[in-house]
Amino acid sequence: MIMLVLDRIILFGFDIKGLKVFYQSNFNLNLIEEIEDQWLVFNAGAIEIAFHKIGKQYKNDKPFKAESNTKLVFSINQDISDFRKTLIQNGVLMGEIKSFDGIDFWHCDGEDIEGNVFQIRQKKF
Repeated sequence: MIMLVLDRIILFGFDIKGLKVFYQSNFNLNLIEEIEDQWLVFNAGAIEIAFHKIGKQYKNDKPFKAESNTKLVFSINQDISDFRKTLIQNGVLMGEIKSFDGIDFWHCDGEDIEGNVFQIRQKKF
């Protein structure tokens, strides 16, 4: 039997430079590959997150906004409320902190500069 391992997620976007700044400045992700303004790969722990420049045929006269059913989830080891406040101070769109019965984490969703949804989560103490 073939063993499969998911080790990289690729998202498409237009503002590759802006995505680089967003993920490095807000999440301190380590950049491991880059083709300027075309391609980025970040080490995000057990998986890599890559951004690939999308073709011009997908661009219209409105600012690009991702329409995806994908959510990047980042586990954090600091207070979620403090981290959320820092992201908001940096201009990041953030939702409210939530908790769900039977789930041992606090959750909070946000959006990057192109509308890709991400979640930060902190294990409850």
